[in-house]
Amino acid sequence: MSLLAGRRVVLAVTGGVAAYKAAFLCRLLLEQGAEVRVVMTDDATNFVGTTTFAALTGHPVVRSLFESELVSPHTDLGRWADLVIVAPATAATVARLATGMSEEVVSATLLATRAPVLIAPAMHTEMWEHPATRRNIAVLERDGVRIVGPGSGALAGGDIGLGRMAEPEEILDAAAAMFPRPLEGVEVLVTAGGTREAIDPVRYIGNRSSGKMGHAIADEAARRGAAVTLVTASSLPSHPAVKVVTVESAQEMADAVAAITPDIAIMAAAVADFRPINAVTDKLTRSEGPPDLLLEPTPDVLASVANRSERPFLVGFAAETGDLSRAVEKARRKKVDLLVANDVTEEGAGFSVDTNQVTVISPDGQSEPWELMPKTEVAARLWDLIIERRSDQG
Repeated sequence: MSLLAGRRVVLAVTGGVAAYKAAFLCRLLLEQGAEVRVVMTDDATNFVGTTTFAALTGHPVVRSLFESELVSPHTDLGRWADLVIVAPATAATVARLATGMSEEVVSATLLATRAPVLIAPAMHTEMWEHPATRRNIAVLERDGVRIVGPGSGALAGGDIGLGRMAEPEEILDAAAAMFPRPLEGVEVLVTAGGTREAIDPVRYIGNRSSGKMGHAIADEAARRGAAVTLVTASSLPSHPAVKVVTVESAQEMADAVAAITPDIAIMAAAVADFRPINAVTDKLTRSEGPPDLLLEPTPDVLASVANRSERPFLVGFAAETGDLSRAVEKARRKKVDLLVANDVTEEGAGFSVDTNQVTVISPDGQSEPWELMPKTEVAARLWDLIIERRSDQG
């Protein structure tokens, strides 16, 4: 479960051109399981309409202190909220919040809430750097308001500089960090991607793994406060807090994993089982005819972790085709705490897609099939289960 699942979030949108990004932020919050209500200033509606947010959330947008279905919209929303996010927060909004002015519905809601507040400033560079804005930001930080951004980039009117609103994904991560993080202080190792075993400098033996599942698991662990090291054969982007170690072959992955002593290890990589005994240093040519490939086993990275004297909580992965009975046997043989298996021939559950349909298997053979869902949700549910099992183990 995401840290934002079930959280009640008031999203306050004010009158900057970055208001269009707030719609994407709203969708991300909903995807994480948050319940969202939107409050907007009149100026914000010059950039994005209320219908957009109403359609996303399924609730009417609050625009006025006096024209709302709520009797007292600012106090009702302020008391309802577990978190208030202001995105974008214009210079005028920052000034109102710092001085406690509440002449419109957004600033009144902020004054009426006891929930934590996160603001994402967005304005021209000169406005952000003005001494008045700097004073106002300092006041808000002393009051406990969390600031995310701004960054540098394209601004309104074709200008470029500091003052660009943080991207929705960055705001989402900052929002999740406002709540208790159950993996704070926990060292986590995740492996991801498919290894490549060289035949010559051009060709290799590999597999179809994209690394998306492993990267989703690493990102979710980082959001929950863990110190994450991701050993990956994939070039996918990762959460900023994740330490990435890029490898190519099974041996490189084994060497990287051997240097890490985690509390939890999730071995999601698709490690090649075999490699050529003698990879050649020059490119093979067609004129030489088909090469004779003699293979040898690669290091068993999962087994190397399972056999440690001080073994971490260990989760293995098994990509199967058809029947999962081999995965049940693997869970026992590999001495894992959990094994996550999937049938890669099932639609939506194979390689390179954004969804997965997995079965979680315990060493005693008990299995729990999960429905098809986004890999990000699989990652969140898997971490819920890991935290629960580790707690049961003391």
